Amino acid sequence: MNAPLRLIFMGTPDFAVPTLESLLAWPGGQVVAVVTAPDRPAGRGRQLQASAVKVAAEAHGLPVLQPTNLKSPEFQAELKSYAADLQVVVAFRMLPEAVWNMPRLGSINIHGSLLPQYRGAAPINWALMHGDQETGVTSFFLRHEIDTGDLILQERVPIAPDDDFGSLYGKLKHVGAALARRSVEAIAAGTAPSIPQEMRADLRPAPKLQKETGRLDFTRPAAELVNWVRGLSPILTAFAALPDGRLLKIFRAKALSADEAGAPLAAPGTWASDGRTFMRVAAADAWLDLLDVQLEGKKRMPVAALLRGFKLPA
Repeated sequence: MNAPLRLIFMGTPDFAVPTLESLLAWPGGQVVAVVTAPDRPAGRGRQLQASAVKVAAEAHGLPVLQPTNLKSPEFQAELKSYAADLQVVVAFRMLPEAVWNMPRLGSINIHGSLLPQYRGAAPINWALMHGDQETGVTSFFLRHEIDTGDLILQERVPIAPDDDFGSLYGKLKHVGAALARRSVEAIAAGTAPSIPQEMRADLRPAPKLQKETGRLDFTRPAAELVNWVRGLSPILTAFAALPDGRLLKIFRAKALSADEAGAPLAAPGTWASDGRTFMRVAAADAWLDLLDVQLEGKKRMPVAALLRGFKLPA
């Protein structure tokens, strides 16, 4: 009988936890160590908080490595001491070649898009923000250039019209866990595909999101703004400045034609409200009807609840 495949798992957020759990349940492998980010200050008290992956790893009694510098000789020596056959990476930092090339079978990554589309740090967000109707998860062998290694397996996932980042993230982390398990099983059996990625003119990047990414531009069509809101909710969150300058976060919105709104379309960026049930902003071709919002200093709530104690500034 072949010895279990020795695995090192690398990841940080809760997106990576189902994959770790899936690998721990696989009888053909043994997770010998976990690599994750150092504890970070979080919350009002700025207390150090462990990553979701560290919490899961410690619950299973696994050794946890938390390097601040992946190029450190001390870290690399410790990593090498575990004699891993394969490393599985999910939502972690970019690895130096000395790290991803260390195991005899290399390293694989689980990415939340149908590569080569949406290479980068925020593939789930950008698929929604561009209004895609389908996305998926890809496993691939790590190489030097980010998200460009040979493909192993892919799983397609439809995007529902009411999906936002939060709901799609929840779906893909479980699809990714199953895909990782199948990929590792294929590598262990020597049957894993290794397909070079296409280079095409229509490929969209998925760069890291910045706070200003969330600022809505009302000169754009309303349907595009709805997708922008979906792609940023509920984490970074789309936002707009009210007429008095205060910022309003927007978690859900829909496009309304002038006929549906019962009002002619105004100049882009014009705010409107009946003071009781709706708050809208004119976009390039229709009204953007705000449904779920958060005013500075307030909690997230439906627009009608906000309007019970708030009047839209003139």
